[in-house]
Amino acid sequence: MTKAPSEYRPAWVVGLSLAQLISWGSVFYTFALLVEPVERELGMDRVGMSLAFSLALLAEGLLAYPVGQWIDRGHERRVMAGGTVLAALCLGLHRWVDSAPGFYALWVGLGAAMACVLYSPAFAVVTRRFPADFRRAIITMTFLGGLASTVFIPLGAWGMATIGWRDTLLALAALHLLVCLPLHLLLLRGAPAPQHPSAAPQAEEPTGDAPRALMRSAPFVLIGAFMVLMTAATASLPAHMISLLREHALPEAWVIAIPASIGAFQVLGRVLLFVFERRLDVHRANRWIPALIPLGLAALLASPWLGAAHQAVVLLFVVLFGMGNGMLTIVKGTALAQYVSQRHVAALNGALGLPQALVRAAAPLGLGWAWSLSGSYTVGLCAVVALTSVGVWALARAQARALV
Repeated sequence: MTKAPSEYRPAWVVGLSLAQLISWGSVFYTFALLVEPVERELGMDRVGMSLAFSLALLAEGLLAYPVGQWIDRGHERRVMAGGTVLAALCLGLHRWVDSAPGFYALWVGLGAAMACVLYSPAFAVVTRRFPADFRRAIITMTFLGGLASTVFIPLGAWGMATIGWRDTLLALAALHLLVCLPLHLLLLRGAPAPQHPSAAPQAEEPTGDAPRALMRSAPFVLIGAFMVLMTAATASLPAHMISLLREHALPEAWVIAIPASIGAFQVLGRVLLFVFERRLDVHRANRWIPALIPLGLAALLASPWLGAAHQAVVLLFVVLFGMGNGMLTIVKGTALAQYVSQRHVAALNGALGLPQALVRAAAPLGLGWAWSLSGSYTVGLCAVVALTSVGVWALARAQARALV
């Protein structure tokens, strides 16, 4: 294992980002297209289908910490290449699956693959390789990864309408083997050597079992709270967005257009951050970017009472929430390296994998439960605004503790 060059290499980052686009698109976003055909063929109901994806998220969360430790020890090539092979195997085996238990087993396998190939391990890899420019690499990666649904949802829908869902997944498996696997094997050669335990620790890091000691530090606890609370907000809304907008008495054309517009503003936010990254104070940007989420939600919450300005305020929600959500991925991907430890970022990110996975699975249910209690999304939205405001405060406190 050798010391990898630390000079930023745009082409290298774009190559790894292409693998991210394929991994997100073919696994994470393709599931929504499988719901109806799999229900028909395997006799499953909607709850059963939802369980399959929840099991995948749970498997991803459970493996996040050990995967992070392996990457910190310099095994990034084995982790990401192995995850690619596992993703291809599980996607391809859908060609022959004929029962609900078999389907669940494949999605547990795909969850394990996601732990090895999606953003968390990739962010750790670029942080280790480009310690001075990892934020720029993550911005590039999230920009291309953000296009995954735009590319793969229509591509997957066309494939399923043309050759059926089983052969479509087989084709996606081939894409992993023919594109992602060579990229991971080629780009991840010569990983940076892990820091020897006897080496002098960074000034801000405790000695001993550094990752576990860091997990007890105030900055880590505060950033963990920030990440979990913001995940709760961004995970709870998509499943309810259409119903929520209809409750606000918007025209049906707006109800359909707004979710797509939010996606476009996510990409725009990442593009703007990429362009102006060098001119921004990174710590100030890390404070105001998350604040766009509660501000946007507060605008949506207030819009029904603003009369003629109703639709204009909803557009303000689209802009603030969309751009904030797009850039929030970058803040979450860099905060631990900036304010806790760059050396142990993979293990630290992994430690938050299970809490975030549990929140992603529970948040839509929580918002639905809040609606069932009152027959309106108002109470639930108020709770989300409050939670995200606390999350913004937690990140600001983590900055203050780390930058003293």
